[in-house]
Amino acid sequence: MDVGKSHYLQMLMLPTKLFLCDLVVNQFAECTIYELNCAWQPLAPDSRGCSTKHGGSPSALAPPVPAQTWRPPLSAGPASPRTRDGGGGSGAEGRKRRPGGWAGRAMKLRRGALRAALALMLLPLLTPAGAVEPISLGLAIAGAAASALTGFISYPRLYCYFRECCLHRHDRRAAAALQENLDKKLFGQHLVSKVVVKAVRGFLNNTNAKKPLALSLHGWTGTGKNFVSKIVAESIYKKGLQSKYVHQFVATLHFPHAHSINLYKDQLQSWIRGNVSICPRSLFIFDEMDKMHAGLIDSIKPFLDYYELLDGVSYRQAIFIFLSNAGAEKITEVALDFWRNGRTREDIQLTDIQNALSVSVFNNKNSGFWHSTLIDRNLIDYFIPFLPLEYKHVKMCVRVEIESRGYTVDEDIVSRIADEMTYFPREERIYSDKGCKTVDAKLDYYYDF
Repeated sequence: MDVGKSHYLQMLMLPTKLFLCDLVVNQFAECTIYELNCAWQPLAPDSRGCSTKHGGSPSALAPPVPAQTWRPPLSAGPASPRTRDGGGGSGAEGRKRRPGGWAGRAMKLRRGALRAALALMLLPLLTPAGAVEPISLGLAIAGAAASALTGFISYPRLYCYFRECCLHRHDRRAAAALQENLDKKLFGQHLVSKVVVKAVRGFLNNTNAKKPLALSLHGWTGTGKNFVSKIVAESIYKKGLQSKYVHQFVATLHFPHAHSINLYKDQLQSWIRGNVSICPRSLFIFDEMDKMHAGLIDSIKPFLDYYELLDGVSYRQAIFIFLSNAGAEKITEVALDFWRNGRTREDIQLTDIQNALSVSVFNNKNSGFWHSTLIDRNLIDYFIPFLPLEYKHVKMCVRVEIESRGYTVDEDIVSRIADEMTYFPREERIYSDKGCKTVDAKLDYYYDF
C-alpha cells in the first residue's frame, strides 16, 4: 500500500485512537492529562496542584483541597490548565475565544465524526476497484463508527444519563420530587414543606443568584431535620447523600477538638473551595450545629456573602444547610401558646417564629451560631422551625415505616408503639420528646425478621 493511502487510513483511524483513549482513560476525570498518542504520560500540574478527591466528607485531619482542577486537553502538545469557560494557555491563542466545556468538545468530536464518515463514503470513488484490501477497509469503517459513537456520547445529557454530573441547569423534576417526597413522608411540618420547597425551587430557577442559598433548620430531635436534608439532596442528585457533590459534616465527628479550631477553619475553607471549583452546584450539610465550637462556622462567611468571585471561584450556585437543636425551646413555646389559645398548629406562620428563633440562636452559646457574623450580616436566608410532633404524627410515622418494610399495617401495633413514647409537657402530654426517632427500633421488637 503506497504512502498516500497509508496516510489516508491513518487519518481515518485517528478517531478510533481517540475513542480507545477515552475508554481506557476517563476523559472527564479530574487531574487526568494525557497525550493524543495514547501514551497516557501524566504531565506535572502547576504549583497549585489539583483536586484528586472531591466526594464524601473529609476526616477531621483531611488535607486541604486546592481550588483548581485539571481537565484533559483535546489537542496534542504541552498540556495547559483549562478554565471553566474553555479558555486556556497564554499569548494570542490563549486570548482567542474558543468553544469551551461540553459544547466545544462535542462540536469538535461531531465534526471529526462527519469527516470520517464522508471520507469513508468517498473511499470507493477515490481508489480503483480492489485497491483497498478488506482489512484496511474494515479498520477504516471501525474508525468512522468509533468517531460517530464518540461524538454521540459527548452529548452532556446522554453522558449524564449513565454517570452522575454536576447540576448546571435547573431540572424541573428536582422541585417536583422534593414537593412529592415532603408531602408523602414528612408529617406535622407545614412550615417546613412550604418554605423549603419555595426556597429550593426559587433558587434553582434563579439563573442570576446574588449569593448561595443558606437554610438553617431548627427543632427537637426526631422532628425531621436530617430527613429533610436527605430529601433535598436526593431531589438534586440521584445518589443523594452518597453523591460526590453532596458533602455532610458532623460537628462531633469532623471537628471534635476545641484546641484545633484554627486547623479546622483552614481545612473547612479548603474543602469548600476545592469542591465548588469542581461543581458550582455543590450541597453542604452541617449537622449538630449546636455542638460546633463557637466561631468555627464564621470561617465560611466569605463563601455565603454577596461576592461575585473569590479567588476566581463563584459560590453563588452552592447550597448550605445547617441543622441544630438550638432554638427548640422557643419553637415549643410558640406552639404551646397556640394550643392553649385554642388555635391549631397549622395556624402558625413563619413570621410568628422566625425572628424570635434567629435571636434565640444568636444569643445561645451552645448553638454554634453564638454571636455569629452569618446571622449578624443576614447571610442565613431562612430560619426554618420544626414543630414538636404530636401523638397523631407519631402514629403516621409508624404506619409509613411498617409499609416501607412490606408489612400490612396493624393499627393495634401502631397504637401500642405510639403509646410507648414519652410526651411533654408533663401535665398536657402533647408532644413526643423524641419525635419519630425511635420508631424504627421499636418496630424491630414487634416484628420477627
